[in-house]
Amino acid sequence: MARFLIGRGGMDAVSPVRKIFSIGAFNGKDRLHASGIHFCVSLAVASLAALLLFRVWYSYPFREVSGGRELFLIVVSVGVVLGPLITLMIINRCKPREELVRDLAIVGLIQLSALAYGMWTVFVARPVHLAFELDRFRVVHAVDVPVEMLDQAAAEPQSLRLFGQPVLAVRPFESAQERYEATMAALQGVHLGARPDLWQPYPQARMRVLLTAKPAAQLKERFPEQAELIDATIARTGQSVESLVSMPMVGRQ
Repeated sequence: MARFLIGRGGMDAVSPVRKIFSIGAFNGKDRLHASGIHFCVSLAVASLAALLLFRVWYSYPFREVSGGRELFLIVVSVGVVLGPLITLMIINRCKPREELVRDLAIVGLIQLSALAYGMWTVFVARPVHLAFELDRFRVVHAVDVPVEMLDQAAAEPQSLRLFGQPVLAVRPFESAQERYEATMAALQGVHLGARPDLWQPYPQARMRVLLTAKPAAQLKERFPEQAELIDATIARTGQSVESLVSMPMVGRQ
């Protein structure tokens, strides 16, 4: 039922914003207090999710090259913002206690369900390996790996780890036919580094990596606008630029 104010100017409808804070004779400060508590709880849960995401699944530099930061912001921002807003709308002291508890429980359940779905989406898209592919490194994500091919993996590595991103390599092709099939599969979106049947431990490929890599000094020639960043990165290694090599790394970014 709409409420009206009677004043000197006659009868005017209450604005929607004022109506929110007046329905059920519930004080606006109480509404904001309840919504604030909900926001703090949501923020605490989001902080725990961020700790798991950025310290375990998307540790540096994978949070940059795999888009983990953007995925997390999309997933969490909706829940952190919408949950408290819904609480602000539904809180009504005139409701029976059982009904109020039920409404808040439904809001919390919906919010937790959305967070769980979002975290699951981020989990299945997590980086699981850093693979050397012929002339580059590729960040391999769990969603990229054909599950039906996992049993064809070598003894080590042989699974998609829940934690960490071990380095591995793509073994040399055994025949021209295998090279052709792998090339056609790559054109269809199954990259070499995502094929368990081609995986091999990284130490077996270390010499191939060194033979393929380029001198780190060439980086500043190719990317002069990043010269300061390159120098700072080289300085952090504690080694001379002449002793370092570089190789491209492919990820989502």
